[in-house]
Amino acid sequence: MEIEKWKGILESLLFAAGDEGLSLKQITSVLEIEEIQANTILAEMQRDYDQDEHRGITIVQLAGVYQLATKKEHAEYLKKLVESPGTAHLSQAALETLAIVAYKQPITRTEIEEIRGVKTERPLHTLSSRALIKEIGRAEGTGRAFLYGTTKEFLDYFGLKNINELPPLPESMEEDDLQEDADLFFEKIQETMKIDE
Repeated sequence: MEIEKWKGILESLLFAAGDEGLSLKQITSVLEIEEIQANTILAEMQRDYDQDEHRGITIVQLAGVYQLATKKEHAEYLKKLVESPGTAHLSQAALETLAIVAYKQPITRTEIEEIRGVKTERPLHTLSSRALIKEIGRAEGTGRAFLYGTTKEFLDYFGLKNINELPPLPESMEEDDLQEDADLFFEKIQETMKIDE
C-alpha cells in the first residue's frame, strides 16, 4: 500500500483516538505493519504538518503515545475559545499538593499533609476531579491508606513524555523545602508554556 494511503488511515485513527492517543504497538497492530514502517509514516506525517504553515495540527508524542495536537502558534486563538470568566485555575494549595505528589509518588494523604503542614482533602479532590492525580494503590500497615500518583493527563498537561522529565530536586533538600521547590517547578512550567505560546 502506498505511503500516502497509510498516512490518511493513520490520521483517521489518531483523530478517532483523541486525547487517548495511540501507542506504537497499537498502530502496528491495527495497520498490521512493522515498527519501522510505522515510524516512517509518523515521521513523514509530522514533517508534512510542520512544513505546511496552513495546517493547524501536528503530531506529538506524549506519555508514550502519539496524538494529534494543535500548533503552538495558534495558541492565542485557542485561548480565546476556551477562556471564559467561569474558568477556574488551580489554587496555590492544589499546585503545591500536585508538586508533592509528582515528586514523592506514591504518597498518602497523611504524608502530603506532613509536608504541607495543613489539610489536603480539598486540593486532592480538585486534582482527582481534573484527572491530574489518581489513587494508585494502598499503603501497607494499619488503615491501608490510599496512595496517590500522577496520571497520563498530568504528563499531557505539562508536556512531559514521562515523570523522569520533571526538573530534578536538589540532593541536599529537606522535605520542608519541597513546597518552595514546587513553587519554582510550577513557575518554570508556566514560563515554558508562555514561551511556547
